[in-house]
Amino acid sequence: MKLTPEEQDMLIGKHGKAAQKSMEILTTLGGIFDAKCMVDVYSVQIAGVSYANLGEAGLEFLSEMAEDGKVKVLTTLNPAGMDRENWQTLGINDEFAKNQIRVIDAFAKMGIITTCSCTPYFIGNVPHFGQHIAWAESSAVCYANSVIGARTNREGGPSALASALTGKTPKYGYHLDENRHGQVSIRVNAQVKGTDGFGVLGKAIGDKLIKLGKNIPFITGIPSATVEELKSFCASIATYGGTALFHMEGITPEFDRYPKPGGNVSEINQEDLEKARFELVDDGLEIDFVSIGCPHASISEIEKIASLLKGKKVKKEFWITTARPIKRIADEAGYSKIIEDTGAKFAADTCCVVAPIKGHFKGMMVDSAKACYYGRAKNKFKVKIGTIEECVEEATK
Repeated sequence: MKLTPEEQDMLIGKHGKAAQKSMEILTTLGGIFDAKCMVDVYSVQIAGVSYANLGEAGLEFLSEMAEDGKVKVLTTLNPAGMDRENWQTLGINDEFAKNQIRVIDAFAKMGIITTCSCTPYFIGNVPHFGQHIAWAESSAVCYANSVIGARTNREGGPSALASALTGKTPKYGYHLDENRHGQVSIRVNAQVKGTDGFGVLGKAIGDKLIKLGKNIPFITGIPSATVEELKSFCASIATYGGTALFHMEGITPEFDRYPKPGGNVSEINQEDLEKARFELVDDGLEIDFVSIGCPHASISEIEKIASLLKGKKVKKEFWITTARPIKRIADEAGYSKIIEDTGAKFAADTCCVVAPIKGHFKGMMVDSAKACYYGRAKNKFKVKIGTIEECVEEATK
């Protein structure tokens, strides 16, 4: 791989140990994927922030990198294992809280913005069309590639951190035009609406992609989609189909940039959606936990939740997970008070996927297909998907 003089200097240690280690990681990665060179990145988003995932070994790596490492580009974090301001109310124990703060402090020492969100595009980490970035969270990667038209591979935690400390990433995969073409045409022959509906659609298409052995669908039949619906779809299709890029006719910015894929058109019909939804509801379900905000809730979604909850009281544990800057906007708008007066709780900069809540609840209701997957796989909850309205109704009955 051809390196610039600056990149060579980093590799031999002229810019410090952290930059050297970072360039070693990136050149190794580039060698594996036959990258010809590095490319400058506009921003980075780092996953692997929860202490539950990192443990002491991961924290030791971060601490070593923080000894002399400083970020060169705008960098934010994926959700942490707890809300740093509200962790006790959410049932997080003291020992975990202490270790999670150590993790955040290590990232902060490197100059990373310690806003912890899976929706960085809502909180100022917003690339424009065609920019190269290095993001790690699967739903955010899919959103950036597909909805924004930026260019990123799905980075691991170490490679994303390496890009943050060098401002570089190997130029391979989705950074190249030839790898961004649609591979299979999928036509949706059913009405789809709501964050739950687009999550169900993402599961249905993701399951089909796995069977077809394809990664990049070209999707037709969707006349419109909101930002919130697209973020839900991105999270779901990334979870169930391993998808980091899709094209949606008339909606995503690159849908007409490349030739349409040839071959047969696969179809998603109403019965496919009903089957996917059925698979997201467990038998024998007793719901004692409701959560909205996977991926993190937008201010529009919080406004909607406030309007649905106004004047009511929740009867079950109810979390609204969002980025802290969005929570502060909700505070100023008066939405937070309405929501918290009902007994519902904000969980800022964390979520039901990465928080250490296994064993805290038995059954979870969400509007997110992704949250259903991880609720089962990670926390062993029984799950049910529904609309935001249905989630609020469940929480208050």
